[in-house]
Amino acid sequence: MVEPRRDVLKLRRDWLSVQEVVDAVCSASCTTREDVLDGRKVIGLEYEAYEPMAQSEFRKLCDVIRERWPSVTHVCVHHRLGWVKVGEASVVMAISSPHRHDGQQAMQQAVEQLKARLPIWKKEVYDSQEASWKENSECPWASNHKQ
Repeated sequence: MVEPRRDVLKLRRDWLSVQEVVDAVCSASCTTREDVLDGRKVIGLEYEAYEPMAQSEFRKLCDVIRERWPSVTHVCVHHRLGWVKVGEASVVMAISSPHRHDGQQAMQQAVEQLKARLPIWKKEVYDSQEASWKENSECPWASNHKQ
């Protein structure tokens, strides 16, 4: 089922709610997606990580971002572990920079490198109760690695 598209613009003189913006764009087709594969519907994802290595890789990622975009001030990444049902976010990321262009480019780089470098593994769980481990094609060790 295709969701109707939604566009929201609010002009406000008071406090802006980040959560309100997140809620306005949240979609089951764009967060943890309700894909159908071989007649099986994805009902959620299970994430596992090698946490000490993930922390180390995250620090390297921040170093690379700050080297390339020195104006980046703060980097925040939260990645879910364990069970994530369809419609919930798996990753939330924010980067602050006094220059919007630098922040946007740094964000794109951070997302790509997060998927390629952090040792976090994803298992799709289907409505049939079957499950399948998935590779990120961005990972250098993936069999379907994109150059």
